Order: sequence, then C-alpha cells, then structure tokens
Amino acid sequence: MQSILSTPRFDRMLAFYAGVFGAVETMRFPEEGDVFYVGLRIGDSELGLVNEPDAGHEASARYALSIEVDDVDALLGPVEALGGKLLGAPNDMPWGQRVAHVHDPDGNLVNLTR
Repeated sequence: MQSILSTPRFDRMLAFYAGVFGAVETMRFPEEGDVFYVGLRIGDSELGLVNEPDAGHEASARYALSIEVDDVDALLGPVEALGGKLLGAPNDMPWGQRVAHVHDPDGNLVNLTR
C-alpha cells in the first residue's frame, strides 16, 4: 500500500518531507519539465506527492500519516522550520511509543512515532 497526497504547494511539501524525514525521490513524472508526480521513500515506506495547483487547501481530518522516526523530539524544530505546525508537546504513550502530532504544510495530520 502507498499513501499519495495531492497538493497545490508541491515544492513546499516536497521540501518538508525531504527535510524532516529524509525522504528520497524514487520516481518523477514526467522526468523533465513541470512535475505531476514524485514518488518518495521514507525508511521502508513509500509516499507519493501529486502536483495539483488547483486543488483545495483544506486537509481531511479523517486521514493521518504515521511515520516511525529515530528521535521524535529532534524533529520538532525541522517540522516548524519547513512550514509544518506542532500540535502539542510529544507524549509518552502507555504502550511504549513516544508520539508527537504535527501538521505538514498543507495541514495533513502526521504522527511522529518512536
């Protein structure tokens, strides 16, 4: 399974996922000219970004990406520096995970987990 996000702010979203999570581009279509789609690898997962300049700016509250990271706290600065928003302090969950909830630049919910 792969998650795909459509965004009217393609360059900003690409910079966010590359800068915060170290996402590596695995595919670009078309290879030259105005980009429509970029496939990204984050760890052992895939994320697609679709460049849709006419798409709305509102994110769905029913969708969240959960990304396993090495250090939740260390990523909070890059999240905000790259246009994301911290939704509260990180929490230690009873089941052993450390979790922070953030929004990416388009307002999509992203859970940082360790």
